[in-house]
Amino acid sequence: MSLHSININNTDTNKRKRDVNIAKDQLNDLSSQIVELCKNKDNSVEPRSVSDHIQSMVMNFLSSIPNDFDRAIEHLELIISSSVPKDLVMLYLNQNYRMIAYTSIREFISSFKNDPLKPIYAFIALKFCQILRENVKTDDGLYRICRSSLGAMIEFTGIPRCKYEQKKLVSLNSVFPFLMEISAELSLDLDSTMGTSGFEGLSFTLVRDFRAFLLPVWNVLWLMDNVTYEEKFFEKIDLPMCEMFYDLLAKVTLSLRLLDSKKVKKDIVVPWWSLYLDILNDLQSISKLYIYMEDDFWQNMKQVKGSLCYLITNFAEKSEHYEWIFEHKEVTNFYIRRQLAMMMVPEVEDNVEDQYNMLIDRSKLIVDSFDYITKLKYLPGSLFVQFKEEQAIGPGVLREWFLLACQEIFNPNNALFVACADDNRSFFPNQASEVNPLHLEYFQFSGRMIALALAYDVQIGVAFDRAFFLQLAGNDVSLEEIRDTDPLLYRSCNEILHMDAETVDGDMLGLTFVCEFESLGLRREIELCPNGKDIVVDSKNRETYVDLLIQQRFVTSIADQVAYFSKGFSDVITRSESFFRCLSLEDFNLILGGRIDISVEDWRAHTDYNGYDEESDVQISWFWKIVETMSVDQKKMLLFFWTSMKSLPFEGFGGLDSKLSIHKTLGPDDHLPSSHTCFYQLCLPVYQSMTDMKDRLMIITQGDIASSFGTL
Repeated sequence: MSLHSININNTDTNKRKRDVNIAKDQLNDLSSQIVELCKNKDNSVEPRSVSDHIQSMVMNFLSSIPNDFDRAIEHLELIISSSVPKDLVMLYLNQNYRMIAYTSIREFISSFKNDPLKPIYAFIALKFCQILRENVKTDDGLYRICRSSLGAMIEFTGIPRCKYEQKKLVSLNSVFPFLMEISAELSLDLDSTMGTSGFEGLSFTLVRDFRAFLLPVWNVLWLMDNVTYEEKFFEKIDLPMCEMFYDLLAKVTLSLRLLDSKKVKKDIVVPWWSLYLDILNDLQSISKLYIYMEDDFWQNMKQVKGSLCYLITNFAEKSEHYEWIFEHKEVTNFYIRRQLAMMMVPEVEDNVEDQYNMLIDRSKLIVDSFDYITKLKYLPGSLFVQFKEEQAIGPGVLREWFLLACQEIFNPNNALFVACADDNRSFFPNQASEVNPLHLEYFQFSGRMIALALAYDVQIGVAFDRAFFLQLAGNDVSLEEIRDTDPLLYRSCNEILHMDAETVDGDMLGLTFVCEFESLGLRREIELCPNGKDIVVDSKNRETYVDLLIQQRFVTSIADQVAYFSKGFSDVITRSESFFRCLSLEDFNLILGGRIDISVEDWRAHTDYNGYDEESDVQISWFWKIVETMSVDQKKMLLFFWTSMKSLPFEGFGGLDSKLSIHKTLGPDDHLPSSHTCFYQLCLPVYQSMTDMKDRLMIITQGDIASSFGTL
């Protein structure tokens, strides 16, 4: 090391010592000043001048704390080891100088700015909290402020999994009493507000503080096997935690029962009611520490399902706040799950300035759509679709494009998806999709299209298979989940599992750990495990065989297809796995596919008339009688001709953005009806007989004709 470097280091060391000594002197002066004030009983000192002087000393010390971490630690440890925290609290107890101490303590508590220093500042906040709690009541304003600040700090920093003696940091045994204290206050709050419908209720600050102290404690307990605390300490925590959990759970449950009663009007929404959801979220976290408590928690939630749904309906803003209920869908209903899922879907607006224009050739529908959608770099303000050599434009054409393009995606002839054997409406990725060299890119395109259909609220009339849906949600696939996907394999596997052991061990099945499948016209074999062709299936390994067979057939063989579909879906809906976890398969299929049944009574109730009179014009009576006699497919084609939709929202016709309408057309009565799909308008000529009307309606309900008459 050069002499120059040595001189620099010596200079730096000397400056560091000098700064520490200055800081120590500042604290000693501050302590002395406070002691003198406490001794002053005759009030001969002017409070305002004293206040300014004390605050100036506090600010000078805080502003002298270096930005460098190691040096800052030295200054902050001086506070901890000094008598200043105790002296300031003593000054706070003096009514003459209460505000001076109040302001000074708040400066110490709120001065942390450097995130790496928060653990040390948290310990300073802890010191003030401990000293204040020994001298004032827990409802004291300054104590509450210090406690809240401590909670905010440890919520950010966490609790180090080490003993305090090893390092000057906030420890679990020093934080836990505050958690119990706050929970007791929260319990009293719940008692006082039970069944209350007024605006004075639970404290937002108290509930927030409960969460702040609970989170770091929970994190330590969750990893308790890896921490260095003695087991006896955890024995002291377990019982109080359980008592706290059951006390708060019982009171929140009772409150929600009262909320669900007729004592509370359903059109009243009180802001603090949202805190019930926050408390339940915290209690659910605690319950996960103990299996029996988790079961009890969800049993209570089933009892207050109505109130829980009511609160989510009125207060849910971000679905990620409610992921704790995703795995227990029985405590919510379809409408709540749909609400939470659709919060993850980006909103689209009719923004002409950010419009994405697509000109689609019907004869190359899937290819053109693929080219346009794969080029999208972000979700545009709006999609605009027009078919080549056609005049029609607008929302109706967009809906038609979505419907037709998605039907092509799921058309088995395109080899991307296959229909389930027992349900031609449910689809599963085709493991032989590699027949198309671009099949993975098409799966990514498919994911984008489905997500866009959800964003634009277009029902496409298809459904997903359970095994496919589970993988999108990040869940495992077991034998029961393939019942509809492959009924034959399901029955075969069940027979193997329930067959007499002696029969299986006698090699009557002739099975080894090999899976056979057909791809591109060739029969292939895949070993389910190393040397699988040499391992005979017997009564001891048959469960393993079935599990591996299911994984190969329904997971491994289509892993790439599912991954690319998920990627495309995430391009539009970023929290894709959470989206699918939020819903059941039935929920998702109803949202995406729409209702299969079409009620003529509901249809008629949501239809208006222009030029016709529903009561006096016989043409209207004829029309509905004809619709009632139509087959399901004919009704769908008429609906498609009228609105560019073959399926309805889950609410039926009431879920559409406007009513349908029948307009009187004054042209020749031998013409076919026409429509304005964007406005749900059916233009109906004045036919002179029911037979003539039926003949014309039957023509437009033919599958290859229904899309040829729609206009703007």
